[in-house]
Amino acid sequence: MTDTNPTSGSASSPSLENLLHETRSFPPSAEFAAQANAQADLYEKASADRLEFWAGQARELVTWKTPFTETLDWSGAPVARWFADGTLNAAYNAVDRHVEAGHGDRVAIHFEGEPGDTRTVTYADLQQEVSRAANALTALGVQTGDRVVIYLPMLVESVVAMLACARIGAPHSVVFGGFSADALRSRVADAEATLVITADGGYRRGAPSALKPAVDEALAPKEGADPTTVRKVLVVRRTEQDVDWVEGRDVWWHEALAEASDQHEPVAVEAEHPLFILYTSGTTGKPKGILHTTGGYLTQAAYTHRNVFDLKPETDVYWCTADVGWVTGHSYVVYGPLVNGATQVLYEGTPDTPHRGRWWELIEKYKVSILYTAPTAIRTCMKWGDDIPGGFDLSSLRVLGSVGEPINPEAWMWYRRVIGGDKAPIVDTWWQTETGAIMISPLPGVTATKPGSAQVALPGIAATVVDDEAQPVPDGGGGYLVLTEPWPSMLRGIWGDLERYKETYWSRFEGLYFAGDGAKKDEDGDIWLLGRVDDVMNVSGHRLSTTEIESALVSHEIVAEAAVVGAADDTTGQAVVAFVILRGSHAGRASTPEGAAEVQKELRDHVGKEIGPIAKPKKILVVPELPKTRSGKIMRRLLRDVAEDRAVGDATTLADSSVMDLITAGLAAPSASSED
Repeated sequence: MTDTNPTSGSASSPSLENLLHETRSFPPSAEFAAQANAQADLYEKASADRLEFWAGQARELVTWKTPFTETLDWSGAPVARWFADGTLNAAYNAVDRHVEAGHGDRVAIHFEGEPGDTRTVTYADLQQEVSRAANALTALGVQTGDRVVIYLPMLVESVVAMLACARIGAPHSVVFGGFSADALRSRVADAEATLVITADGGYRRGAPSALKPAVDEALAPKEGADPTTVRKVLVVRRTEQDVDWVEGRDVWWHEALAEASDQHEPVAVEAEHPLFILYTSGTTGKPKGILHTTGGYLTQAAYTHRNVFDLKPETDVYWCTADVGWVTGHSYVVYGPLVNGATQVLYEGTPDTPHRGRWWELIEKYKVSILYTAPTAIRTCMKWGDDIPGGFDLSSLRVLGSVGEPINPEAWMWYRRVIGGDKAPIVDTWWQTETGAIMISPLPGVTATKPGSAQVALPGIAATVVDDEAQPVPDGGGGYLVLTEPWPSMLRGIWGDLERYKETYWSRFEGLYFAGDGAKKDEDGDIWLLGRVDDVMNVSGHRLSTTEIESALVSHEIVAEAAVVGAADDTTGQAVVAFVILRGSHAGRASTPEGAAEVQKELRDHVGKEIGPIAKPKKILVVPELPKTRSGKIMRRLLRDVAEDRAVGDATTLADSSVMDLITAGLAAPSASSED
């Protein structure tokens, strides 16, 4: 892990975030505050007795087969045991209990396929389909404790498959449908999965894309590799594409469910029984299987979903745009919303298919009241222009959420003004695959929000910013974000590698969970995330945040999107290199050497004004697009390759690999170099 010290250098420089904070803060309206789920005394209740607070949440929000008597066992630190002597079932909590409470007719899922096909699924419908799927899995030989890999598009069947696994106590490992056969193979092998659930394909950008061929390739015998542990492959028919078929192994989903009963008794498991494994990138290159268990995870997923989004299940229509292949899809598409009895939208496609107003069209159609999405998506929509969302009725929206990366203040303000009608509070949430649920966020109805700041740890969560010596930094200082107390939805380890878990998360600061993110506190003590510490650059001894410089660039009227990396430099150690996309009306300005030089000087001066001269990019490259994964994250690793003039690395996980050709072709274009 890179040893960095974000406490020096730019910490004293004025930032766009701090400038905005000085002038803009958005207190909740009195009307919203009066009806909010969370009230200010929630913080006091949590701090008075943190463990009793969590026990109360677990009893209120989760139904237990066997009530727990012990809240937390931390004797095996850093592995926690929450509510360990209680038993429960995740699928029962997400489905059956709502039907038993008389809410079977409530819509659980409004599904919208990219081609325009729709499906409405009530809680009663969901109970029957999950029961059938659980019986089908059992008939295929899956037992409690067996691992099941799920490799599906965004379909109702994806949710059903996850809940069916949970229903029989078989931990699921969802692999994002954009991953390659090799990535799938490594995850199947590490989890020692006995069954894979996939589809013939899905729809993306107006055309069917194949999925099952990657499964066939991943499971094919490979020289030097251990034979696969997978016995069966369950295949959802989505696109009617022809697929290769392995007799005796492959089974159609619809046929298996048609033969299964819609009655099934959920298996009660211990609170610490594994619920899922979710693989995330590791610094060594080998993916880490993040392990989450049942009782604590469900408790915090439900608690955060209810309070951070102010959910009113009787009236709200909720939409999280994340794919179930990521942790956001686990916690805030499947488990959190369904445990809380929410009605939600599930959308298969992209924001710009068949047109760039697709998201706003769906919000108008279903009267979505809560929207949770990523800053990358917000900035993309912002780039397309105000007139597109302006053509739809978005008045139903009352809460907006941001997730996945720090949101720059410019995008925050656009999100509030254009999408939220200057009235919907924005909850800028910080958390990770490892934390399982939201950890730092404003509470709508309580918090006066600041553009670009996640602000404070939620009630019941203990987070702070420390320096290199693990000492808390004062207000106005910067350092490393750490968690100082265990939390219910925390990971219980890395699957099959306890020592790697300890080394990765608990070795940097003794007794503290190091999140890997840099952060600073403003003068009010609110937390501002600076991104991964690997993205904190050392320029002439000054520590600079890529996020801060990106925010400064995007705040300029001609810039639609920006990505900043640190490139090796013989003189300064690292140099700031920026890649920018210009707004449509300005795109042509950089088409000539003179115009490009003018644009680059203008942007360098702007960054110098916003942050300080040391932050001026040494080089600015105007590009048509940025390299992004299918989940929308910018692959800065590839941009570093370009910035340091070396061969571009593996680009197979990009949504569009041709983007790198366009960027590298642009290297011949004129660029500005820092002379001051």
